[in-house]
Amino acid sequence: MRGLPLSRLTGFIFWLLLTVPWAAGCATQFPVPANPDAIASEATAEAIRTRYETALTELPQSKQRHYAQRLYRTTGDERYLPLNRAYGRRLIKKLREETAALKTPGYAERRAREAIADYPTSSEKKQRRKRMLARWGEVIYAKSLAFDLVQAKTYGLLNEHDLPEYQQALAYLESVDFHSFLLNADVVAVYAAQVANLTYYLYDLGIADWRAEVTTAFREQYPPAQDAALSRAEYRNKIYGMTHFVIAASGYYQKPVEAEAFHWALNEFAAGLDPILARTKEDIYTEVGISFLLAGQTEHPAVTRLRTALLQAYNPAARMIPAEDGDTDLVRGEHRNVLAIMLLDWPDSLYPGPVLQNLKPPGFIE
Repeated sequence: MRGLPLSRLTGFIFWLLLTVPWAAGCATQFPVPANPDAIASEATAEAIRTRYETALTELPQSKQRHYAQRLYRTTGDERYLPLNRAYGRRLIKKLREETAALKTPGYAERRAREAIADYPTSSEKKQRRKRMLARWGEVIYAKSLAFDLVQAKTYGLLNEHDLPEYQQALAYLESVDFHSFLLNADVVAVYAAQVANLTYYLYDLGIADWRAEVTTAFREQYPPAQDAALSRAEYRNKIYGMTHFVIAASGYYQKPVEAEAFHWALNEFAAGLDPILARTKEDIYTEVGISFLLAGQTEHPAVTRLRTALLQAYNPAARMIPAEDGDTDLVRGEHRNVLAIMLLDWPDSLYPGPVLQNLKPPGFIE
């Protein structure tokens, strides 16, 4: 700096000291501004959580279980344990009765007929599913039993002490022709998410590993090039099914998944975000966002965009994400809103279980 006056040289050095982070303490003097989008996401998640937890005990038990299970797995907060324990007790009681009754000839067949008779028909989608399931004999009962057994395993209850006859239940499931069901194109066309779920139930229970086979069949049935030709219902069935391959692999939010194992789904989600937002609904596109988070892609641009869409859908007066038609019923909206809490306030860690110990079913006597 030859020829630079001393006064200007002194000023230049002072400017450097102010603008270059020479010392570690500089960070405390000049904090990075908080991300307003993150603040809005967390605040919205907390508002929804408060709204639901104020009325949680008034919801049906199935909704209480669904909510408390997911919030425990994404927070580890012990305040969600009582509802999980209550569900665990009901589950033990139900499974003891089911496993004992399976010894009765014709029991599973009768339960399947009852389930078909009681299946709701309030929409065209439900009517199509009812007709489809009616063609598959005992599958409707068997898949429900598989779900209950997986839940028991999740809670550490699938053992001889808590469920003395659980092996007989597993043996029954092994006798059911799930393979044909899971690979049937007509089944996948109306039941894609449930096909993904059931595939992982059977794997988790040690009955069969058809994950690769079912994934291949699903992808062949729903290639991206044909998306534009799908009806809105078909497209939603496809995207929702894709999310459930990821979610089921996580044990329903108990553990992360390997991004490489689901690159096919994540890449398709990222490439098709515009139609996903335009043609699906909050429940579905929120699960798309959660799929990225489960795969550890927390900074993916798709996550930011999906969170923004969810924030735009938020109804501050109702303190919840309403349905497509504006409905703000707490019961009907529980699934949608617990997912919203998760997407908007994703944790650094997931919590398996909860593993329930020394649990006795209602009315149990040693």
